[in-house]
Amino acid sequence: MTATDHALELVRAAARAASDKLATNIVAFDVSEQLAITDAFLLASAANDRQVKAIVDEVEDKLREIGSKPIRREGERDGRWVLIDYGEIVVHVQHEEERQFYALERLWRDCPVIELPADVTSGGAVER
Repeated sequence: MTATDHALELVRAAARAASDKLATNIVAFDVSEQLAITDAFLLASAANDRQVKAIVDEVEDKLREIGSKPIRREGERDGRWVLIDYGEIVVHVQHEEERQFYALERLWRDCPVIELPADVTSGGAVER
């Protein structure tokens, strides 16, 4: 089983939104074969707490425009790692330090990487 077309559409829209707010190290994984609860993870880094919030707000705005509302959001108060759960996809926006420490890419390295649109800038290499 692979991520649905709708999940891929959400990933691409979220990636564009994160990129618009200058997120770095944007990467997406198809986790549908590993997890029954979601199809894809999108990871993005931010330089500071304020940027984490700006990225989260932009992702939510852009996905709302295409008819998707989050089921839940966690970590917003601390602003270091915010998880936005849309059911089909989960968006992780992390402060750079949390991203390096938790290294989610290593946890999901056996999952296929989802190709992101050319207009999404990753802002740096992703360590896998």
